[in-house]
Amino acid sequence: MNYRPTSPYSIPPVVKNLILINVVMLVATWALKPTGIDLTEKLALYYPGSPYFRPYQLVTHLFMHANFMHLFLNMFALYMFGKVLEMVWGPKRFLIYFLVTGLGAAALHLFVNYLELSHVAKTVAAFANTPSPELLNSFVKTNLGNNAAPWVHDFINSWSESPNNPAFIQQGTDLVQKIFEERINVPTVGASGAVFGILLAFGVLFPNTELMLLFPPVPIKAKYFVIGYGLVELFLGFSGAQPGVAHFAHLGGMLFGYLLLRYWNVNSKNFY
Repeated sequence: MNYRPTSPYSIPPVVKNLILINVVMLVATWALKPTGIDLTEKLALYYPGSPYFRPYQLVTHLFMHANFMHLFLNMFALYMFGKVLEMVWGPKRFLIYFLVTGLGAAALHLFVNYLELSHVAKTVAAFANTPSPELLNSFVKTNLGNNAAPWVHDFINSWSESPNNPAFIQQGTDLVQKIFEERINVPTVGASGAVFGILLAFGVLFPNTELMLLFPPVPIKAKYFVIGYGLVELFLGFSGAQPGVAHFAHLGGMLFGYLLLRYWNVNSKNFY
């Protein structure tokens, strides 16, 4: 395996086409939304229990992004690190790696979602058997946190004053079911899982290459950068401190990237 340097302005074919496809898909999403066509609803990855889920979304979600900044950060990392890997491995192996890490990221993300939503489903069933404002308040705090609308808390307070009111009981049951359905129907988009796999591969192949961070502006060896980033993602994933981000998908990309590198028996190259 040889490192083949090239012009800093050249982009190898797979990285170039992946960036192009992702840019086109975001522009198409913006352009089609006013016409009533929601590409996110069709191509993002949904939980298998959602009515919006389709098997092909396991692949298509890799080319969808939430907004320009989400796209820019992923594509910038793909350009910076992916082009080096493609020059080392060649287009075919790099594309295989991108897809395997992307699918692996989706697999771990869905598995974690399954564990979380299975627990939520049991809570919903328990609430249906013994509905109460106290259980509703606990359910809202667990699943919505600070994002609950003010009227939800007003309703809970009203129900607390009349806990046996049949109308309140029915409304509370409907609210719990609605929150559960909203959690099931949250879409996942982005190439982040594959990008984290690419970061992992770069750290394994070029562990001593120094990277210059933007914040703080200090150099750090690639191996330490990858380890640190992985630990941060692990903490955020378990703590829930940054909701709305698929941290376990990022970890899944790194995990499956590592397993694939081991399968290929890739040796590190100590570039300085």
